[in-house]
Amino acid sequence: MSPKSLQQGNLSSPTMFLLLGFSSTYRTQVTLCLCFSLIYLVTVLGNLLIVTLVWLDAHLHSPMYFFLGHLSFLDICYSSVTLPKILGDSLSPQKTISFVGCITQIYFFLCFGGSECILLAAMAYDRYLAICHPLHYPALMSKKMCHCLVAISWLSGSFSSLIQAFLTACLPFCGSNMINHSFCKIPFLLKVSCSPNALFNKAALYALAGTIAMGSFLLTLVSYVHIIRAVLQKGAGTQRAFATCTSHLTVVTLFFGTGAIAYLVPHSSGSKEIDEVLTLLYAVVTPMLNPIIYSLRNSEVKGAIRKALHREVLRMSTK
Repeated sequence: MSPKSLQQGNLSSPTMFLLLGFSSTYRTQVTLCLCFSLIYLVTVLGNLLIVTLVWLDAHLHSPMYFFLGHLSFLDICYSSVTLPKILGDSLSPQKTISFVGCITQIYFFLCFGGSECILLAAMAYDRYLAICHPLHYPALMSKKMCHCLVAISWLSGSFSSLIQAFLTACLPFCGSNMINHSFCKIPFLLKVSCSPNALFNKAALYALAGTIAMGSFLLTLVSYVHIIRAVLQKGAGTQRAFATCTSHLTVVTLFFGTGAIAYLVPHSSGSKEIDEVLTLLYAVVTPMLNPIIYSLRNSEVKGAIRKALHREVLRMSTK
């Protein structure tokens, strides 16, 4: 199917989109394919390691690591929405995606991204209770509460993304069916839509996404304001407890920081490369870095890794 035929989609229901993505030179495509393959491998193996450790190591059966296990699972899902498709397109001469496939990718990308926003806020709330209310922490952050917070994160992300995907699917499209990106994103579909209510659709879509992202960020920010105040007031004991927050704070800064910059940068033709890089930072690179950050900065996770490696060495030696 030629690019010209792809541009002649129905005004209301196009069947195919053409993804412009990165450079079309063969050498660049091979390089990108190798880089993305390595990133995806590290992402899956690193996060799978965290999930396995939290599941098997009794010392990690606490609310903080319960949330960390779910965060790692979300990171695997989040990167799997875009990276396999990007890998397949990196060596393909015709980078296309069906209309249904595009809407499906938007739904899952927003679902996992929104769920991760809320889960990060729940992790900040967990640290707030552990540091500011240590005596009441076991009662306040019970097993039931942990499951409720995780369920809220999944349900909120799913509900918000379902509405956004539905509104996007209802948009009429005309003219070019080319998406100036490596995967489907709502801002780029809005650009090729000819809806007379484009401003309303755009406002509704951004309001839903903004509510999830800004609400989660503000809850995280409020939690850390109380945590820092408690650390400054209570002294050394609380400062040691604050060390458990540094990994989470680093992940929050990476995720919300790169995401905010990517969506606040104007989507003009001149900023295409910048937008691609920023999008990849929070959609691809951040899920890869999360297990590395938690492994390097968390003594309990490092201890669990050492014990797992020691058991594996003993098992191999007995054979």
